[in-house]
Amino acid sequence: MGSVAVERAREASADGDWSAARALLERERAEAGLGPDDLDLLARSAWWLGDSAAFRDVAADVYRVRADAGDTHAAAMVALELALSWTTEGDLVIGRAWLNRARRTLRDVGECPAVGYLAYLESGLAIEVDDDDGPAARAAEMLGGLAQRLDDEAVGALALVLSGLTSLRAGRTEEGFGDLDEAMLAVISDGLPPQWAGDVHCTVVHLCHELGDLARMRAWTDALDRWASALSRTFLYVGVTRVHQLQLLAAEGSWDVVEQEVGERSRSLVGSHGWVAGEGYRELGDVLRLRGDVTGARRAYAHAADLSVSPQPGAAYLEEEAGQRAEALAGLRAAAAETTRLGRARLLLATVEIATRAGDRAQAETACAELEDTAARYPGPGLRAWAHQARACLLLADREWARALRLLEDAATTYRAQRSRYALARVHELMAQAADGLGRVDLAAVERATAAAIYDRLGAAPDVARLAPQRPPGGLTEREVEVLRCVLDGASNREVAHALVISEKTVSRHLANIYLKIGVSGRTAAAAWARRRGIEAEGPAPKGP
Repeated sequence: MGSVAVERAREASADGDWSAARALLERERAEAGLGPDDLDLLARSAWWLGDSAAFRDVAADVYRVRADAGDTHAAAMVALELALSWTTEGDLVIGRAWLNRARRTLRDVGECPAVGYLAYLESGLAIEVDDDDGPAARAAEMLGGLAQRLDDEAVGALALVLSGLTSLRAGRTEEGFGDLDEAMLAVISDGLPPQWAGDVHCTVVHLCHELGDLARMRAWTDALDRWASALSRTFLYVGVTRVHQLQLLAAEGSWDVVEQEVGERSRSLVGSHGWVAGEGYRELGDVLRLRGDVTGARRAYAHAADLSVSPQPGAAYLEEEAGQRAEALAGLRAAAAETTRLGRARLLLATVEIATRAGDRAQAETACAELEDTAARYPGPGLRAWAHQARACLLLADREWARALRLLEDAATTYRAQRSRYALARVHELMAQAADGLGRVDLAAVERATAAAIYDRLGAAPDVARLAPQRPPGGLTEREVEVLRCVLDGASNREVAHALVISEKTVSRHLANIYLKIGVSGRTAAAAWARRRGIEAEGPAPKGP
């Protein structure tokens, strides 16, 4: 029975029937035991079926069998695959423990492919966890030489990946993506083992997301989808790919699809790819928040946090909406302290917006300056748009309408090209504010209507309600509110008349009507009434562009 079952399992695996191979091998293992190669095949069957926990359990046995047999290189490769699996799941402690075991296993071994995989994984962790590019740059050079001496395509591909990542993080975008594109040739030709090919794909997609380069993210996600789908529908990276696709769909505004699917996709990845699962939950939280489902958003953000993925900046926006701006800014600062410089970029725009509304100009300026510096170091459309939007927020607060409008127009062009719908709507709304400040009433109306239309198509209910036409309080007319705002600014009747291009007699009549409608007897009481109802002083608006 044993040899026949094992032979059938090998045939099933060759045909990609991993379920049959696993069932046959598990039965044989229970009845007669398995040799090292067939035990390894059982582990890989579990991995192809997306059962990472079972893969790790069996692979640990494979490592012991290989090490006891003195098969040092094979044992080290299994240890490295376990390190990759645990770190992908999000458990860095166990992942680093297996890395140390691989390093010890290879201590007295000369040059071999496993040495290259070890250097790749160690330097990749240095980038992602320690924000240190140095090990990757040195490892890229070492791996390039090792690949040539061993004539090993896979090691050469890993060298190109590290070279590409270090170039990208140094701001050499085209050079970096050139190396990564070349590394993809090994993936396409199956020259790189699938565990490592999937890691390369996911690393680059994540980097594109951090750069805000959605066009490149789409291209790499499409490549990942073609590669993963051709291998196995139960393959771990099929689910990973779908979460990345849903991130892009969220940006494009397909919120119904995201809300229906990303939660289940994320749940299916818990225990196998914890980081992507957490990213999916954070995306779900953002969509629910923007749709006004605060309870659902908080629940999704909590799931993300449980998987060691920060729920920021969405959680900060929720706290601000609850009137807790100080807590929101504290949460953003804490998240920024725990991530890399590039990872902080996504938090900085939110910091600028919330700090500006809180009147904390110093914090807003510091965050904006860092975002601008990051955008200069890592050239990319998304980062530049975020930096321009952040600076425009500060310029609007300073009433520098024209400068703000120019930056916002540039950001809008980028968001439109990147198909980032909600961000585009937000910029149109800010452009309306700038146009209002310039006295360009018609332009302001168009920009505000554009923003409202996008919000409505997205289903961003809170934003739709916020931009809905509001009737002035107290039965006042729009013109009477304009007069009140001038009064709040300390303007005399003559100054009000000049600002609104009406006569002083008309100003006096408007004031009399205001006093009568709101039940007060003078300017001071009228000003107090207006402040309590959220009417703000804006001062005489400049005329013309």
